[in-house]
Amino acid sequence: MKGEAAHGAAEAAGGLALDPMHQFQIQRIIPFKLGGLDLSFTNSTLWMFIVVGVCAAFLLLGGSRLVPSRWQSVKEMTYEFVAGMMRDILGDSGRAFFPFVFTLFMFILVANMLGMVPYSFTVTSHIIVTFTLALVVFILATAVGFVKHGAGYLKMFVPSGVPAYMLPILIPIEVISYFTRPISLSVRLFANMMAGHTMLKVFAGFVVALGILGGWAPLAMMVALTGLEILVAFLQAYVFAVLTVIYLNDAINMHH
Repeated sequence: MKGEAAHGAAEAAGGLALDPMHQFQIQRIIPFKLGGLDLSFTNSTLWMFIVVGVCAAFLLLGGSRLVPSRWQSVKEMTYEFVAGMMRDILGDSGRAFFPFVFTLFMFILVANMLGMVPYSFTVTSHIIVTFTLALVVFILATAVGFVKHGAGYLKMFVPSGVPAYMLPILIPIEVISYFTRPISLSVRLFANMMAGHTMLKVFAGFVVALGILGGWAPLAMMVALTGLEILVAFLQAYVFAVLTVIYLNDAINMHH
């Protein structure tokens, strides 16, 4: 009730609630419950469908021409960017995983970029979304490791060249480090996107509160942060894809 009162007071005072966290609120569009499960269609679900639609449109439209158009050139550059990154880390052994990594990279990149559009919703600013993606990566890499190496994959947790008396200490550390991969992978993306959008909303609130004459400084900072946030949106998609390939490389080649 106190939060609602503060929200109403802010609206009454300035005509606009300067709440930087309001943009992350999940809202039900089509409420639906099945037993004890809430399966409502939300704004997050809607924007995930939009992200998939934009990805599909970007990759499928434009066609293939002998002389590539700008659109086709961008698609080819994106394809080669991810393929080159995978060749550098995985070599030829990673070809089978290219569709997965490329899809993951495109989904996160488009989701991050669409989140920069005013009045949109950034699905990657929610830990449940990023953790689900990271958990899929973790399960896939672990399954690939056991399929390729069998029980020998457990050697991942035994550092080579370490004295036997140190193993009781190092093996639990390696196990904990391995099982925290999906947490670190998901938190990195979620925290960067949430922090960036929060800062943008805070400075936007300063601009509104101070007006045109007094708000030039926060406006300049907001423009600079917008450019930085676009760069971060790309880098976070790239980092997520790179770490995914590194985890797959560990599972396939067991470099440890």
